[in-house]
Amino acid sequence: MTLFTPVSAIIGGGLIGISAVLLHWIAGRTAGSSGILHGMFPPRKNDFLWRILFFLGMMFGSQIYYFLPGIHFAMRTHYPIYLLIIAGFLVGVGTKASAGCTGGYSICGIARMQKQAIIATILFFIFAAITTYLIRHIWKFA
Repeated sequence: MTLFTPVSAIIGGGLIGISAVLLHWIAGRTAGSSGILHGMFPPRKNDFLWRILFFLGMMFGSQIYYFLPGIHFAMRTHYPIYLLIIAGFLVGVGTKASAGCTGGYSICGIARMQKQAIIATILFFIFAAITTYLIRHIWKFA
């Protein structure tokens, strides 16, 4: 059973929203992780620093959250490595093929009322539900 923690979800969602707004206001950029990552290779002059700072902020922010008092969670370790590699590959292919990721479309695109972002987000949810059903109920990985 997965635990639902509404307080941390609300705080986390709020922080993601604030960071997306700040990135858009300050740099005029969309906070879509895959687009930011793809833009780092090859590195372009005057376009690399903000991208690396974005990812460093995500990494250090998660570490700060982990070490806050009273927050304890266990890493999920029972998934087969081949499944994780396949999943990572499919996420990379999907974000490149669709020209964006869930963050860019769902958080930033819907906020700007973009029709393609709304459609993409609906599709994300449908495929997430199908994937969860397959992983948990058919293949019994979770």
